[in-house]
Amino acid sequence: MSVKIRMRRMGAKRKPFYRIVVADSRAPRDGRFIEEVGYYNPVAQPKELKLDEDKIFEWLKKGAQPSDTVRSLLSGAGLMAKLHDEKYNK
Repeated sequence: MSVKIRMRRMGAKRKPFYRIVVADSRAPRDGRFIEEVGYYNPVAQPKELKLDEDKIFEWLKKGAQPSDTVRSLLSGAGLMAKLHDEKYNK
């Protein structure tokens, strides 16, 4: 089973709100998921991003692959650099 960390769209028309979830790669975008690990609100000023770093690290260590958009958000928050340091600079 391939596991992805990706965004699940919620909210009304023209007012998107995304939950960042861990899901089986075969599940539909807004379908079943394993665990919610954060949210992203691009409409708010300034943009809101809340991440549960501990849960995200656990899933990344288990081999979950973030989508391109989620990888960008995690990099902006500094999590991908932390993971890289932990993995290669023991």
